[in-house]
Parts: sequence; structure tokens; C-alpha cells
Amino acid sequence: MRNTQQRVFITGMGAVTALGCGVSPLWDAAVSGKSGVKPLALPRIERQLIKTAAYVEDHNLETSGLAVNAASVDRFSVLALIAAREALHNAQWQTDAPLGERTAVIIGSGIGGASTFDLEHYKFYVTKERGDTMAIPKVMPSAATSHVSMAHGATGPSFAVSSACSSSSQAIGLGLVLLRSGLADRALVGGSECLLTPASFRAWEGMRVLTPTLCRPFSAGRNGMVLGEGSAVLLLETEQALTERSARPLAELAGFGTNSDAGDLLRPDAQRCARAMALALEDAGIAAAEVGYLNAHGTGTIINDRTETAALQLVFGSDAEHLVVSSTKPVHGHALGAAGAIELVVTVGALRHQIAPPTINWTGPDPSCVPSPVPNVPLPHNFSVAMSNSFAFGGINACLVIRKA
Repeated sequence: MRNTQQRVFITGMGAVTALGCGVSPLWDAAVSGKSGVKPLALPRIERQLIKTAAYVEDHNLETSGLAVNAASVDRFSVLALIAAREALHNAQWQTDAPLGERTAVIIGSGIGGASTFDLEHYKFYVTKERGDTMAIPKVMPSAATSHVSMAHGATGPSFAVSSACSSSSQAIGLGLVLLRSGLADRALVGGSECLLTPASFRAWEGMRVLTPTLCRPFSAGRNGMVLGEGSAVLLLETEQALTERSARPLAELAGFGTNSDAGDLLRPDAQRCARAMALALEDAGIAAAEVGYLNAHGTGTIINDRTETAALQLVFGSDAEHLVVSSTKPVHGHALGAAGAIELVVTVGALRHQIAPPTINWTGPDPSCVPSPVPNVPLPHNFSVAMSNSFAFGGINACLVIRKA
């Protein structure tokens, strides 16, 4: 049954991805099919098996103009700070004015300060150098939330969400819940992840889920995912709050559904994924047939894409064959805890521009993946409702529904 509490809108967005700093580079790349995946050579890996990833180039961070003390801030917090600043600017908020106690901050991350973790462990076990006295506050998953709160004077509810690849989608959904409940008037929500360190990259190689070639979600011949890093932050505001400051919404955040498989740690459950999608639609008061575009979790692994397809068929029935679907992970990489927020930014772009981004690198249909995604080139498309899926390790599912403001 539809939630009848106050409506909540997205009024600003910010992003840092392999495509550069800003929402515009991300959207332009997603709609044109330009990939941010590039060659990656990591130090301290004797024999690196996978040679590519979608990483944020350091020069983009150096020219961002962000004034932070690098000695006390991990890379994942820096990315979140840049994205949050853009989100506020995009929302036409006066960034020198404190956000106050009616503003919440919820930033998701699968791991937190992985860069600091990796370096400090290397110093302890190998070089025997003195450790960083700020290591603990840098690595905690809530560090990005704290830094964003401090940077903008947001003294309302503040916490992190850590639920693997659903982290930022859950953070956004919980922001929606907070605003509907009246505990806050606005919220900076999203995610940040920087896991491209030698040790974590090696661990992902060991799982044998990374593609040695190209990420091809839902395609015949797909053979794995491509890792990415980045951050995306969105400003949510209640209808009353945005009206009071005459703000213009980008989209309405209409529904949120989340649940657990309570099954296998790594293998997703199609029925539980479908239930999360159904919960999001119920929360929004929207019928499945009204969904005009779906940004899929679409990792490019054989099992995940097949399971998500089965979930889509359970939710959309015979309409699934005609559903407009794409995965943008081949463009920005799988940014793990930040993936859901990055993909929601793309989904809002699709809704506003009335264009479904392509699923690049697609070579042909796989009989187990119906519907086929938007293949390789963008699709102009008239729609008013869109959905974004996140299905994480541990069986943690989160789905978001947006509609035209």
C-alpha cells in the first residue's frame, strides 16, 4: 500500500567517478557509451591477473579545489566531500550556510578507508615504519559521513550504512524514511568506495568474478564484472522544505524496498530480489506496468545477470520482455558500496533527458536473459517512472523508484 506521508524529492546531485569530477561527465559518458575503464597497474602485486578497472585519477582530485587536511582524511572520504559539495551547489544551496539540525547525513560504504587500511598494514608487516596516528578515524566506515556533516554544519541524524553493494541504495532509502517520518527536513545521502588497493584487488581476483576482457551485462559471452571506485551524493528534501526555499526538484524519490535473502552469502535469490522490487513499487504506489526504465544491478557475471532476469520476470510478468533495461556498470565500473548511488544519479539523468542509456559491450542475446538490455546505443524513450536495483553479497537487496517531479 502506498506510503501517504510527505513526499520527498531529489533537489541536488554530485558525483566523482572514473569519468571525472561531476554529474555531467558521468551522465555524458553513460548516455554516449564512453567507458571509464582503463589499464591499471597496482604496486606490490607480483603477478596481476586482471589489468583494468574504472578508477578515479588523482589529478581530478587535486584540481577539485577541496580544502581538506590530507593527513586526516582517507580517499573515500575525500570523494564523498567532493560529491556532497556538488550536490549542494546543484541544489542552489548557499554552501557557506550551515545545514543545521534538520539535515541528516547518511553515506554508505562497503569497507570504508581501504586505502589507509592497506598502507598501514603494509607498513606494520613489511616496512616497519611508524603507523599513522589518525588511522582509526580515517578507516571507520562512518568517516565520510562525519566529514560531510562537519563540512556543511549538518547536525541532524548522522550515520553510515555498510551492506556491501547495497550500501548506498539503502542509505538513500533510509534518508527517504527519515524525511517521511519527520525526523529531518533534508538529507545528504549516497555512498563512497575506494577499494582499488593491492590487497583488496588481489582478493577480488581470487574470487574469479572479474572479467579479463570486457564487462558485458546480460550479453552472450559475458565472463565477469569490472571493479570501479567513486562516490555519489544526493540532496533529498521534503516537499515543504523545498517549497519554502523555492527549490526546483530534479525528480521525486517515490519508493524504497529492501529485504534479505537469508540464504547463500554469494548466490542471490531471484524470489527475494523480486520481493524487494515489489516492496519498492508498493511503497511508491506504482504498478509494475508503469515502470518505463530500469537501471539494473547488471554486474556482468553469469549467475547475477541470470538471477536478476528471473526476478524481473517475476515482477513484470509477460511485460518483462518489453521492459527497457540497461546496466551502466561497463561505463563507471562496479563501485560496490557506492554503486547504487552512482546508478541512481544516472537513472535521474535518464528520466530528465528521456533517454535510456545503453548497455555497452553487448554482443548478442543470452536466452537466459530476457529482456535484452538497450544494446550499445542510447534509446530515446518517453517515460515518467524509473527503478534502480542493487543486490549485494550477503543477500541484501535494495530497490529505489523515482518519478518525474
